[in-house]
Amino acid sequence: MKLNLLRETLLEPLQTVIGVVEAKQTLPVLSNVLIDIKDNRLSVTGTDLEVELIGQSVVTHSSKQNESITLPGRKLIDICKSLPENATLELYHDKEQMVLKSGKSRFTLSTLPVEEFPNVDKISSIASFSLPQRDMYMLLKRTAFSMAQHDVRYYLNGILLEVMPRKIRMIATDGHRLSMSSIEAQTSTDHRVQIIIPRKGALELIRLLDNNDESIQFEVGNNLLRAATNDFIFTTKLLEGRFPEYNRVIPKKNTNVITIEKSILINSLKRTAILCNEKFKGVRFEIRKNLLRILSNNPEQETAEEQLHIDYSGDDINIGLNVTYLLENLNIIHTDLVQLKLLDSNSSMLIDEVDSPIDSTYVIMPMRL
Repeated sequence: MKLNLLRETLLEPLQTVIGVVEAKQTLPVLSNVLIDIKDNRLSVTGTDLEVELIGQSVVTHSSKQNESITLPGRKLIDICKSLPENATLELYHDKEQMVLKSGKSRFTLSTLPVEEFPNVDKISSIASFSLPQRDMYMLLKRTAFSMAQHDVRYYLNGILLEVMPRKIRMIATDGHRLSMSSIEAQTSTDHRVQIIIPRKGALELIRLLDNNDESIQFEVGNNLLRAATNDFIFTTKLLEGRFPEYNRVIPKKNTNVITIEKSILINSLKRTAILCNEKFKGVRFEIRKNLLRILSNNPEQETAEEQLHIDYSGDDINIGLNVTYLLENLNIIHTDLVQLKLLDSNSSMLIDEVDSPIDSTYVIMPMRL
């Protein structure tokens, strides 16, 4: 391989894929990226065997086409970042190594056989859909924060994606809270298809997506999900297992409703959280006619209290809630007003947006204080 190109032509696809490339791997080749040159198109591939990312850019000129090589990913991106903007790079073989030259700088990098670089299985599509990147970004952001981390119920360490005729829905839960968001979309299926996107794949996809109207195409397989734009191709393996029946968790009879300004509630929760138990992060809501008291305490016998005037005439309710869950929920809501819906002190709280064009539902289970 001999290649001449601008720094940005290599750096941009490297930045796309580097999130899945670890410096230390059980297989040495997984620390490398695969660089392909074909038909004036440069592709950089990184994988950890669970997620594969391909970043792409156009090569304006090169001395030889249709070649491949693997190079250390982290070292290569650090070299590119250290060089000046719009610097010209020259890459060529020197025996068993690869030389990268730019100006008076020269780097010699080790390489590994292309044949050792793993290929993700071909996807057998069972459903497909396309939608603007901002819509998929919104669905992921509104649900991903409720995913579990390192839960023995491995199917909770991800997001459930439902593809239905004319609708896409995402649901995430860690067993203590649940987030669900839906959007209208044209799909290729006439029935409901469910898959579980693993946590790493979901977070990597959020990082890749732009908040714009550019289209992104999805292919759903039995064990793979693939997303493609003009700039990247993202593939992730799926989690096996049966996701919980989420509709059973969503309260249907929460008739006690508090409507409140989101910013006022967030600020009160932040102040109350200062003196809550650092381990359990619990705050207590005491709800009375036209009054909401938010209280916290800790093992040092320190206490905090906030009183908020509310328009409320329902039942008296005392309920303990995780303040971190509440704040994470409120911070992703875009409306000025929110509704807190309750049945009694032992039932889950339902959080709804007021006058939102987006169909989202949030549930937080109570905790004992």
